Amino acid sequence: GPADSVEVVTGGTAPADEIHEVVREALAEVGLDVGGRTPRHVSEATLADSDFVATMGCSTLELPGVDTDDWDLDDPGELPLEEVRPIRDEIERRVVALFDERFGER
Repeated sequence: GPADSVEVVTGGTAPADEIHEVVREALAEVGLDVGGRTPRHVSEATLADSDFVATMGCSTLELPGVDTDDWDLDDPGELPLEEVRPIRDEIERRVVALFDERFGER
């Protein structure tokens, strides 16, 4: 299954210093505790070595030979919680759809 063949890397090429409080709150509502975590830097070399890269709407990277999809989502950092929830839910929907498409299972 996918657990044996998939490595998921999350982060950004220019990450913030900390996870925005509103994002922490939105994730906590669905049982995800990101307390103590900080945004992680992902190098362009790591991205170039990937099979698939999803960006959140702010990427200008050129990654020849890498399957990429820009999800064009609003940056939740300065939004109220009511506007962050749909972004959180859309990311979940797209990740589930991606795994279903590529592996036929979650």
